[in-house]
Amino acid sequence: MISALDEIESVVRCIELGAEDYLPKPFDPVLLRARIGACLEKKRLRDRETLHLHELAAWNHTLEQRVAEQVSLVERLGRLKRFFSPQLAELIVAGGADDPLKTHRREITVCFLDLRGFTAFAETAEPEEVMGVLREYHAEMGKLIVEHEGTLERFTGDGMMIFFNDPVQVANPGERAVRMALAMRERVVELVKKWRTLGYDLDLGIGIAQGYATIGAIGFEGRWDYGAIGSVTNLASRLCSAAKPGQILLAKRVLGTTADLLDVEPAGELSLKGFQRPIPAFSVVGLKT
Repeated sequence: MISALDEIESVVRCIELGAEDYLPKPFDPVLLRARIGACLEKKRLRDRETLHLHELAAWNHTLEQRVAEQVSLVERLGRLKRFFSPQLAELIVAGGADDPLKTHRREITVCFLDLRGFTAFAETAEPEEVMGVLREYHAEMGKLIVEHEGTLERFTGDGMMIFFNDPVQVANPGERAVRMALAMRERVVELVKKWRTLGYDLDLGIGIAQGYATIGAIGFEGRWDYGAIGSVTNLASRLCSAAKPGQILLAKRVLGTTADLLDVEPAGELSLKGFQRPIPAFSVVGLKT
């Protein structure tokens, strides 16, 4: 605004109402142009600040969304790691595998293992001794399950069920299962030496079978587990029960996919609970040289 010197009250009122600046009469056109330029520059800076504030608010909103998504992914990853190796859990979360909890059917290789003599040991040992053995046993077997990228379906006391080819399909599930079983047997040899010095008569038995199973979430709202249902799981469990201390028993179908890899001995036709006909089984000696 432009005002005479005796109109200062009007100048004050105009500035209070939002006027940006004023010049007294008579005004200098050069100074007027400079004042107008300064006002436009301040306007440009205010507009830029407003834009930055809007952008900052948008970035904050995006960041909050990403944090919420990451928290959700971490929680889901934590749940999946209960069942799968860290590599598989991360692959599932990243979208590299189908939802494993959705019911589906697939051919898998199942490995059952438990400790020979554990029931008698648990009946006579102190609870703290039993828990100590289980803790050590689970820790060592768990390392090998993760190393061979197996899926831990469940463990009950000394019994563990691991399978391969789900949730991510692999080209050699039988070989993976057998290599894991051999590594477990070798590791338990060292544990058995230690346990026997403590008076514990324990050893490992393993059964491996291959076939189709229905796989997915089992349970109820608030308590879901990941499980496989089918005769293949029963066969692996029964072979495990029939295995002698330190023995790995294979079903014929597993041998068909690993024959070039293994030295085996026939274990005869076994009469297994839940199977009407005798089941041919094979005992794994070791890997071929």
